[in-house]
Parts: sequence; structure tokens; C-alpha cells
Amino acid sequence: MPILDASHDFAHPVESDSAWSESYYFNAYDPAVDAGLFTRIGVRPNEGTMDVGLSVWLPGDRIANVRGVREQHEMTDSDLDVGGVRYERVEPMRTWRITADADCEVLDLTGDTTPGSGRTGRLAVDLTFRSLTPAIGTDGTGRERRSDDTAAATASTVGKGHLEQAGTWEGTIALDGDTWALSAATARGNRDKSWGPRRWGGPQMWRWFSINIPGPDDVGTHFGGIRIGTPAGDLHRGWVWRDGEAASIRRWDVRTELAGDGLTHRVSHVTATDKTGRVHELRGDILRVYGVPHRTGERRTIVNEGLARWTYEGRTGYGISEYLHQLDDDGRPLVPIE
Repeated sequence: MPILDASHDFAHPVESDSAWSESYYFNAYDPAVDAGLFTRIGVRPNEGTMDVGLSVWLPGDRIANVRGVREQHEMTDSDLDVGGVRYERVEPMRTWRITADADCEVLDLTGDTTPGSGRTGRLAVDLTFRSLTPAIGTDGTGRERRSDDTAAATASTVGKGHLEQAGTWEGTIALDGDTWALSAATARGNRDKSWGPRRWGGPQMWRWFSINIPGPDDVGTHFGGIRIGTPAGDLHRGWVWRDGEAASIRRWDVRTELAGDGLTHRVSHVTATDKTGRVHELRGDILRVYGVPHRTGERRTIVNEGLARWTYEGRTGYGISEYLHQLDDDGRPLVPIE
């Protein structure tokens, strides 16, 4: 996958599709304090909205959620501020600052996680992301030709262009009277950005991985990528950063150990084959899962966001193992979980 220049950290031209979105996503985790976050702002000018989701991993199997939406009829990349959450581009492709001062709902992940079942709290976040790797991705804006039917099927549902980037985090998370300080020495995460149509009900399923493994150098090894189910078959996309260079992932093979409900993943066994022929064996033990619900028309979608401890070549790191499922009327996945 190519390295993208700094121009792609700014907004892209809006096309006519009603679901056009410019989407910014960040995740972070510091095992030293057992806290982190995942958050996304989506700008959807053709629908007239900007929305935010911020979920903060808290010690003790808790999560604090902030949700917000506001009117936004034009694309913007300098006013990413909604629901008390703000993203600030400090230096393109190098540094971003995430701040929040908002009411939140605190849920116990070992119990009922239905929205509205938790308690209200006050959340404050001030964290800075600094890149470790270049931005790796694809500029899909305006592309009419696709490599195959699977790529064409996903272009209208999960975006045309995309980038991902690994980095460090530093700053604080505070909930009511408690504060956790994330250190750049131990806190890692990835960011991504996508532009193009985004329809949550479009993919039949996906498995998305965001993995940061420490190494002998300051940068370490990083993986990012996705396997998306389409009517034409599964699309495999992704990248690995190792030994100072990037390689594309050709295929993700996944075997899952599930919880008793048959829906929640507990262990992800992942074999990632890159385009140089290297085969990477990874194991993701899921520390916590939060199911983020979506609805598109009559279709119910759940994105099971799994905070994972990853092992690779005898080393341990952290990141995300995310499973998207389309659900039937009984809450079962329409595509069997491998």
C-alpha cells in the first residue's frame, strides 16, 4: 500500500452520494494504567450532520460513552468539534490532539450494556497522538475502475479512500474525581481516516485489526487492516510496518474462539500473509468487548469493539480486534463466525 502525503490529512472533495462521509478515527491504550479510548467523528455534509462517538476504556471492566450530533451542511476539517469532543490537527500526518469535556454514560461491561442502563458521569480527556509511522493507505477519490467485484462492492459502503497510521499517546483521562495519565513510553494506538460513502448496513461482515507490537527499535511492528464480506466474496486489505518499511497484506485468515453467547469473540487467531510472501501469526486475547449498535433501515448492525492483548513472535502488544455483524431478527449473525 502506498505512503500518502500530508494533503490527505485535510478534507477531500465531496461527491454526490448522499452517504458521503469524511471520517476520523483514533484508538489508544496504555497497559500501565489500563485505560484508553476509541473515538470517531464523521462529517456527512450531504445528510447535513456531523456526529461523534467517544468510548473510554476504564479500569475495572468499565466504559464511558459520549455521543453527539450537530448540523453540518458543508465539509470541514478545521471545526471538528461536536458534543463536547474536539479533534485538533496540530501538524498534518504527525500530531493530533483529542480533547473532551462532556457528560457521559458509564457502563459495566460485565453486566447490562444497553444504552441508558448506566450511570451519568463527567468525562474530561486531553490526549496527544504523535505518529510513529507514515500514513499508509489508498487515495480512492474519483476512482471509477476497481480491481475486482469485491472492491467495487465495498466502495459504495465503507469509503473510497483510506489511511492508517501508528503512534504514541500522552496526556490524561479523567472521570469525576479519578484521573489516569497515559505515557508516551507505554501508550500506543492507531488512527485512521476515510473518505467516501459510508453505510453501516452495507457490508455483510468485517474483521478489522489494529495491532501495535513493541520491538528492538523505538517504532516496533504494527498491523492494520480489514477483511470485508461482500456478495462477490471477501475483500482483504491491510498493511504491516516492520523493520522500517511497509508491506501490503494480501490475506487475513481468522479463527475465532467465542463466548457462550455465540456472538462475542474472546480470542482471535490471525494469520496475515503479506505481498512479499511473509506469513505473520498473531493471537489476540480479548480483554473487553463493547458492542456498538447501528441501524440502517430494517437492518440491525453491531460492531463488537474488542480491546485485545496481541502476541507476535514472542512479544506482547495491544490494540483492537473488531468484528462487525449484521443481525437477524433473533440477534444472530447473518454470516457465520469463522
